[in-house]
Amino acid sequence: MVQKISVDTPLAELTLRKYERPAEGISKRDLVRKLCLSLGLLQPGDSRDVIVDVLQVMLEAEREVTSTDVEKRVIAKRKEGKMELLGIAPSNIRRQLLRLRDIFLVEKVKNNYRIRENARLQTIFEENIEKYYLDSIVNRVKEYIAVVDEVFLTK
Repeated sequence: MVQKISVDTPLAELTLRKYERPAEGISKRDLVRKLCLSLGLLQPGDSRDVIVDVLQVMLEAEREVTSTDVEKRVIAKRKEGKMELLGIAPSNIRRQLLRLRDIFLVEKVKNNYRIRENARLQTIFEENIEKYYLDSIVNRVKEYIAVVDEVFLTK
């Protein structure tokens, strides 16, 4: 009988992509889109890109906002940009906010959302994603590499 050691559900995962440097004169939305692609929040070629508008709304918010505020602002942005109103259901907006919370960019304070600690994204990335999240993932991968080396390369 085969004993199942663990469930193949990751404890954490992080997708990072490297793109060309930001072009001079790039629009705000395109800049946020490239950030979303770089952070794995958006897949290349994905037409479902409401996450871009949600993050842009959060970055432009001068104070904490509710999910309803985010929804209204996203709809206004998409209309202004003459984009299809896809992915704007309240449940999807909340799901996108949760995704931003999961990678530590956004936090929920009572029933409101804001950029984590009203900090700069660079600080958030360095302190939460790079030093905490990425480091723990890299260390676990190294543990697996060490065991694989021990098991397969021992002669």
